Amino acid sequence: MAESRKFNMLALAGWLLAAPGPALPEIDGLQTSPVVSPEQISGVRRVDAEGLLDLVAQIDDLTLIDARIESDRKNGYIENSISLPDIRTDCESLARQLPSLDQPVAFYCNGPRCGRSATSAKAAVQCGYHQVYWFRGGIEEWTEKQYPLVR
Repeated sequence: MAESRKFNMLALAGWLLAAPGPALPEIDGLQTSPVVSPEQISGVRRVDAEGLLDLVAQIDDLTLIDARIESDRKNGYIENSISLPDIRTDCESLARQLPSLDQPVAFYCNGPRCGRSATSAKAAVQCGYHQVYWFRGGIEEWTEKQYPLVR
C-alpha cells in the first residue's frame, strides 16, 4: 500500500511539473506583464501629462519619483525626476527623499500597464504623505505627447 501511494504521489508531481503554467512576464526592458494599473487610488490625485507639467510649474518643492527599475530608466526619464523603484519604496526610503509628510510628491512609471507607480503612490499614502500625485500615463503618454526625455 505504501509503495502504491508513493508511486501515485510521484506520478502526480510529474504531471504537475509537466503541465503548462501561466507565462512569466519578461524581466528585461519595459514591464510586459498584463498588469493594468487602477483608474484611481484612494488619497491620490491622478494627473495626465499636462497636469504633471502644471504641477512642476506651480509647485516649487514637488518631488517627482520615477518608480521604474533601473534598466527602464536607462532608456530615458522625465527631467528632474529621481529614481526610487517601487520594490525599494517604503516609509524609510520615502523619508530620505521627502522629510516632511506635507511635501508634495508625484510618481510615474511606464504607463497604464505598469503597476509600479501605483504601488509607490499607495505606499506614500500609507506612510502618511498628504500631497500625493500619480501620473498614470507615465512614459507611454509622455512620449506620445512628444515631450522630452533625459537619456
